[in-house]
Amino acid sequence: MPHQRSPIPEPPPLATPSSSASGLAVKDSRVRAFYEILSRVPPAEVESVLSRCGITPLPEHVEVVLRLCYAFPAAAVKFFRWSGLSLKHTHFAWNLMVDILGKNRMFEPMWDAIRSMKQEGALSVATFASAFGSYCAAGLIKEAVMTFDVMDRYGIPHDVVVVNSLLSAICREDGRMTDAADFFDRVKATVAPDADTFAILLEGWEKEGNVTRAKNTFGEMVIRVGWNAENMSAYDAFLITLVRGSQPDEAVKFLKVMKGKNCLPGLKFFGNALHILIQENDHVHALALWNIMVTDSGLIPSLVMCNSMITLLCNNGNLDAAYRLLDEMPYYGVFPDPLTYNTIFDCLIRNKRAREAESFFTEMRKNEQLPSPKNCAAAIRMFFDQYNPSAAVEVWGFTTELYVSPDNECANELLLGFRELGRLSELRRYADEMLDKGIELRASTVEKLKTAFYKAGRQDAYDRIVRRLKQH
Repeated sequence: MPHQRSPIPEPPPLATPSSSASGLAVKDSRVRAFYEILSRVPPAEVESVLSRCGITPLPEHVEVVLRLCYAFPAAAVKFFRWSGLSLKHTHFAWNLMVDILGKNRMFEPMWDAIRSMKQEGALSVATFASAFGSYCAAGLIKEAVMTFDVMDRYGIPHDVVVVNSLLSAICREDGRMTDAADFFDRVKATVAPDADTFAILLEGWEKEGNVTRAKNTFGEMVIRVGWNAENMSAYDAFLITLVRGSQPDEAVKFLKVMKGKNCLPGLKFFGNALHILIQENDHVHALALWNIMVTDSGLIPSLVMCNSMITLLCNNGNLDAAYRLLDEMPYYGVFPDPLTYNTIFDCLIRNKRAREAESFFTEMRKNEQLPSPKNCAAAIRMFFDQYNPSAAVEVWGFTTELYVSPDNECANELLLGFRELGRLSELRRYADEMLDKGIELRASTVEKLKTAFYKAGRQDAYDRIVRRLKQH
């Protein structure tokens, strides 16, 4: 199983400014009462109102109320102090208070709370993770790094978990990867990085699309921590950076190296990479990645992935590869659907490969994969263009069998095809059948029929068609 990065201590889960007691489905009436006071009473009056409310808070009440109070930090501080007179706050409540103050950019009171936590013995890495996140979200990267520098004075050592926590906070902010790299370069000599450190950095370079820095970071990762299949999040980020950075050939090269190290990525990477290459219409590298995925990794593609690849191959005229993929799909336990067949059929039609299209149409019917009305109309037109009217008639016959009301476009293409070949008797017979079925003929089609019939001296046949049209 691919390894997920070790969890980095995060600040407590916070409520959004729009959160409310009713919105979070708070059932405890005491919590709701506290919330109503804090959300409506001016901060200067909060403590006196709380003292008169007659409700004694419990530690679990404090935690729930604080989670609701990110939008009114001053009132939250008053509540925290008041409730602290009658109970001992949990470490989680202290961390919530630090997070509320930091998220509201009240950094001096935040540090007052941190100093009080030290006295209470309540400090943890999560406390400083909250401070890191608040400073970075405010764009104060320098202050976040200074917080890291002084935290050992508060009894929290500088270890790799703390380093990763600050790196993660910096990398979450857009355009701050240079700051993250500077911090990493400064501390890596004293705090040895681990695989998670490099995963954080590589995910940051991926977000910024910096291929050069990603390559440097990946090279350093291999030197420092070696190859390990559990480091998949780092490998995924690096490879996607290459693909998105227009270096899919480099990604393929690295994948071949990773194969030798038993570190090939999973379906998530291949799915994302193929999506990028399909959007860029890069069928050459997409096919190379596909072959690594199904042959070397032994991964099972989904029907959506198969159809997307077949579409890409067909759009680039690589029908041989599309046929191979169609034949291989059952071996993956994935079975073609109408989209699969219609994509290839459409490609054959567009490339005027009449014999193959006729054979493929037969296969579609045999496998009960119905061609779309649009493809049927295009096939009829193509078969006439390639002087194969019998195949065109076969397609038309299929549409009349399949649909109660055959597609009007198919009908018009059939008539125009016979008109181009000068086979007016068949044209008239099929026109009568179409009118019997209530099929609408385009005005442009009728005008072309008129020209053909009049030129052949068969005005009476045309007039009969017109009379029947008027009866509809």
